[in-house]
This record gives sequence, C-alpha cells and structure tokens, in this order.
Amino acid sequence: MSFMEQFSELMPVNVLVNILDVLFVWFVIYKIITLIKGTKAVQLLKGIFVIVIARVVTDFLGLDTFGWMLEQVINFGFLAIIIIFQPEIRRALEQIGRGALFSRNSMQDEEEQNRLIEAMTKSVSYMAKRRIGALISIERETGLTDYIETGIPLNANITSELMINIFIPNTPLHDGAVILQKNNIAAAGCYLPLSESPFISKELGTRHRAAIGLSEVTDAITIVVSEETGAVSLTSNGDLHRNLSMEEFETHLRRLWFGSTAEQVTSSIWSWRGKQNG
Repeated sequence: MSFMEQFSELMPVNVLVNILDVLFVWFVIYKIITLIKGTKAVQLLKGIFVIVIARVVTDFLGLDTFGWMLEQVINFGFLAIIIIFQPEIRRALEQIGRGALFSRNSMQDEEEQNRLIEAMTKSVSYMAKRRIGALISIERETGLTDYIETGIPLNANITSELMINIFIPNTPLHDGAVILQKNNIAAAGCYLPLSESPFISKELGTRHRAAIGLSEVTDAITIVVSEETGAVSLTSNGDLHRNLSMEEFETHLRRLWFGSTAEQVTSSIWSWRGKQNG
C-alpha cells in the first residue's frame, strides 16, 4: 500500500465514519444487554461464552473429536436459541417497532415515577397504620430473577390496592417478599437470603434480616413494615433506615429508586454495621 493510499484512509471523513461505526456497534450491544439483564438469557450468554472458549482450546490442543462435537453444538445452538427465546426476541422487535428501544419521553417517565412513588407510599402507609407486616424488594441494576423464581409470578401493574391485598394476613401470598421489576409486580411469596451478620440487633425479626441479607448481595431496595410495631424501614447497600415517617420514607425511596437529588433527610438512620444516629 502506497503512502498516498495510507494517507487517504486517515482523512477526517474516514476517521469520523470509523468512530460512528464503533459507537453504533457499542450502542446496539448496550441495548441488547439492557434487554436481557436480569433474565435467564444472561446465563445463556455465559454458557455460549464457555462453549466458544472451549472450542478455541480444542483447536489449540488438537482435540479433533471434541472440537467436532462443539462445532455441532454451535451450528445448531443458534437455531435452538431462536426457538427457546422466541418471546423475548418478539418483545424486542416490538419495542424497536414502537421506537421504545431508542427513545424515551422524559415527561412520561416523570409521571410514571410519581405514580409509582404515590402507590408505594399509599400502600405502606395503610399497612403501617394497621400493623400489617410487609416485605417489598425493588430491583435496580442487579437482576433478581433467581429470587423471583422462588415465588408466585404475577407480572401485574403496581397499584396500592394490589400491594395491600397481597399482604393481608392469612391470604395465600402474604408470607414472603414481593419483588418489583421496573413498573411491574414480578412475583409474590418470594424467599430472600437472610443476613448472617452478628451486628444485627436481636430485636429485629426475619423480615429485617431478609431485607438486609438481600442488600448485602445486590443493589436492591427493600421496604419493611413491622407486624409488631407498624414501623417502616428501608434497606439499601447493607444499610437499614429505621422508624421512618411517611415523608422521610417517600424522600428516601425516591432518591434511591430514581436517583432524585432532593434534599437529604435528617432522620434517624440505623446501620447494621453498628452505627446509630438519633
């Protein structure tokens, strides 16, 4: 290749096209990751990655028979993926057709956030006044699919009436945790991991231990309503905010759930690590 040909490839237009090409590929990969995050497809990708690595290793070591078997798995595996994940693929194509995958309406987002906060505040306030025990976890970046699968799938819109009805004592779904994904109630009656920290106060029950346990292994937000006292607590990142008023609860929940920059609340915050204020 001559010097002039090399120079022409470095022209600003070509460089810009290459940059746009890389950015577009990155954007598509990012959107695919956001679609499958927290689903079984994540485990599928891990399996595909292992198979591809094994295929490379077989070529390096000269394992012809095992390499041929992996080659057949790869060839027919993509067809199996399309069949198994047909609902997810269809949902993604529908989002692309509606433009929901590449555009967001900030006004609609704000209205939906306000609706969710209002529904959660109303339901928690109702249960706290009547001392109805509740355990509600909200998925954020870390997928909670493993815990959702331990409960009863609902896939219902978040409303205060439904949240209250789930936790009414002696009903089939009241025992266990409710897990929320985006603006849906994914499942009820879910089992959460209990914290084994020795620093947790003995006065706290199973609900609080489960809320703290989940916050130790994920970035989820968990709401606890005490059945004994009606006190409202909230956990996130291993910290437990106890005895919150409804105003404090709403502010904390909005800040943690939607990243609100509202003024920090000067409430009594108790951390299971041993720190206590107020």
